[in-house]
Amino acid sequence: MPTTTPSDTGPVGLFRHGLDLLTRGDMEGWIALFAEDAVAEFPFAPDGYPRRLDGRAALGPYLRGLSAHLAYDAFPHVEVHETGDPGTIVAEMRAEGRVLATGGPFEMAYVAVVTIRDGLIVRYRDYWNPLAVPASLTAAVHD
Repeated sequence: MPTTTPSDTGPVGLFRHGLDLLTRGDMEGWIALFAEDAVAEFPFAPDGYPRRLDGRAALGPYLRGLSAHLAYDAFPHVEVHETGDPGTIVAEMRAEGRVLATGGPFEMAYVAVVTIRDGLIVRYRDYWNPLAVPASLTAAVHD
């Protein structure tokens, strides 16, 4: 379960809590927000990056690999849209951080479609821009 409990346990509150965990460097807390059988999809992932991960057991190592190379410092733009499904939200966001190997800046824009059931993320579709990935991060998915 998450390191701390969000004050708002609805989809928007849980998602914003997850972003807070990421900016605090709590990748284990972020991973714990996913259901055991969660599906994560990355439709725009380039060759060499996974396009789909099934289950927390597959998602955990992938996210830990990224966090070994990248630190999220802030999400200065987050706009969350509710949908006709009360458990699904669409988030537009921009992340700022650092590439740990170089200390250089990292910026990425995302659109994520997130479905939450019983207080956990069950589906996460992340439409990130592969053209914005620093070359130094490519190693993260191959560790």
